[in-house]
Amino acid sequence: MTRQDLHRRALITTGLTYAATRLFSSTGAQAMTGASHGHRVPAEEAPHQRCFMQWPVNRRVHFDPVFLEMTQQVIADIANTIAEFEPVTLLAGKEDQPSARRLLSAAVELWDIPTEDLWCRDSGPLFVTNPQGDLAVSHIKFNGWGGKQIHKRDGRIAAEVARRLGLPLLESGLRGEAGGVEQDGHGLLMAHESSWVNPNRNPGLTRSEVEAALLAAYGAERMIWSPGVKGEDITDYHIDALARFTGPGRVLMNLPQTPDPEDPFHLAAQETHNRLLGAGLQVDVIPEPERRRVDSFDFVASYANYYVCNGGVVAAQFGDPETDAIAKEALQRHYPGREVIMLDVDPLGELGGGIHCATQQMPAV
Repeated sequence: MTRQDLHRRALITTGLTYAATRLFSSTGAQAMTGASHGHRVPAEEAPHQRCFMQWPVNRRVHFDPVFLEMTQQVIADIANTIAEFEPVTLLAGKEDQPSARRLLSAAVELWDIPTEDLWCRDSGPLFVTNPQGDLAVSHIKFNGWGGKQIHKRDGRIAAEVARRLGLPLLESGLRGEAGGVEQDGHGLLMAHESSWVNPNRNPGLTRSEVEAALLAAYGAERMIWSPGVKGEDITDYHIDALARFTGPGRVLMNLPQTPDPEDPFHLAAQETHNRLLGAGLQVDVIPEPERRRVDSFDFVASYANYYVCNGGVVAAQFGDPETDAIAKEALQRHYPGREVIMLDVDPLGELGGGIHCATQQMPAV
């Protein structure tokens, strides 16, 4: 099946599922307390209705205009690539849309929802479904990674998308980001404590209380914690830059080829790897690139930060022929039958993230 065939099928699915969601809540988004019984976040490799992304514009965040233009081009490249497999909706304020439209293919839809930054995985909507096929947004409030960045617009995005779609908003009682927790869609979560059990997100809550709220928000039954790293990067070490579920009980992660015993991220990554193995999971490791285009200590060179779409996988390559090839082969093995596309997204790595961080899937129901 060609990319065009997959896109046409996704557009048909979009029409059907959008009609269903309008029937589900014809009076607009509803605020609710706690996740309703039966709601869960589907596996990311399950069929999607569309992908949401955000347009970076705020000059207090992106103060270098040249680098901002480079970042916007990368976001457009990712959106245009995903749009060959499934519908893409890019969120941008009306005044910011002309600059976005010049870089986007006609297949990418623009919605007038104002943004500041690009990290839709963290500030965008987290969708849940129930057995009846109803959609809702499980609301984990975004607070700029613990108040580290302005988020006047981005903090409203999840609720605005829910309102536009006419979906219920299920309040989790948590502050945080979906990039800080991984889920397999079959009842299991994994996360770094540093991103959640942290006074900058959830002051006064114990790990047990945070865990209970996350399990309810995702409709999951079990959680694997690892310590992570606090205060060394803006995310407090999101797990989606390190390890990803590719199926029930199966994880793909990247680890440094030559661990530095003085590097807190290397130590934390190895601890997470050991805990996942100790929990009985199948863990497949990709080596991090050592020869890359950007040689910077805080550059995020994560092969694990990829996006799975309908019929494809969009991942990063970093200019190391050996590890780029290893990563592509691993992704093809974990996602058989999907086309693996690897892009140069170095500006995102310089900003501390990757492709998964910039995307958020809306499941098909």
